Amino acid sequence: MIVKSTFSNLVRAEDGSYSTAYGPFVLKSALQPIFQQLEGGLLDIDAFEGLVRPFRDDEPVAPGQFFPLVAPKDIADVDSILRTIHILNTGRLNRARAKIFVNFHPGLFRNPQDMRHEVDRIRIAANEAGMGAERIVCEISEKAGEDAPVLQHFIESLREIGFRIAIDEYGAGDSDLERVKLLKPDYVKFEAAWVRDFLDNSAGFALLNVIVRQFVDAGIQPVFEGLEEIWQVDLCAELSVPLLQGYALSRPELAPTSFDLRFPELLLPLDEPVAREPALGSVMFESPRFGETERRSEARAVRPVRAFGKRQF
Repeated sequence: MIVKSTFSNLVRAEDGSYSTAYGPFVLKSALQPIFQQLEGGLLDIDAFEGLVRPFRDDEPVAPGQFFPLVAPKDIADVDSILRTIHILNTGRLNRARAKIFVNFHPGLFRNPQDMRHEVDRIRIAANEAGMGAERIVCEISEKAGEDAPVLQHFIESLREIGFRIAIDEYGAGDSDLERVKLLKPDYVKFEAAWVRDFLDNSAGFALLNVIVRQFVDAGIQPVFEGLEEIWQVDLCAELSVPLLQGYALSRPELAPTSFDLRFPELLLPLDEPVAREPALGSVMFESPRFGETERRSEARAVRPVRAFGKRQF
């Protein structure tokens, strides 16, 4: 696959969504919302993550089955065109503020010049989508290694244009802390299984509370992904995690998606607190380990019913 320009190999469907092709595969764009927690239990879509959905003869193919079939010489170009369709499809949504997280694998770039060319492609795609650079979040999808100076140069090129930076799969290990120090990201996406395990015990919950506060104080927004149960979302609210993603909130949808209808963009002023009277009670949740319903016996404030895209009183 030889990409001659930013928009080569693109197909625009009648519904306005963009896709591309590789050999016998049609590659479509799925978007999954990343919700921002606001005061009063209110959730609003802050961003989307772009995910590829391959099809062959109109039948879905798992991404894990598709990517091993991509020729090594084509991987970087396929990776690039997927970022392009995710950006273009996000631009088609009726949203003025939502960002798009697109994955980057720095090891695919052979030299700084290739990196710079890719940065230019993203800038052009964002411009075509009508999105400012600040709405593009470049998610670094591999750990920093011996090519740290090259990676830093890449990050600097992204920042010069105004793109935001995220690192993924943070797990609080030494290597993860070094990545944060090296990249100085705007966002940190926590490793999903690690978060689920730590949410499920008091010691882990306490550690997450400390880490989240440290990142927020440093101006870095934590993102908890892979949330599959509502009780996990509720605990994230207790931790004041700014950004949440997972099936418990919304599954990915193929572009053009129904998100504009289901979760209209919140356009009301957000600087006025929502007045609420807390009530005391207990909260039911499902234990992921034992599959049985448990009750927390200690008294605490019951959180208001969560609302999307509009204020409820």
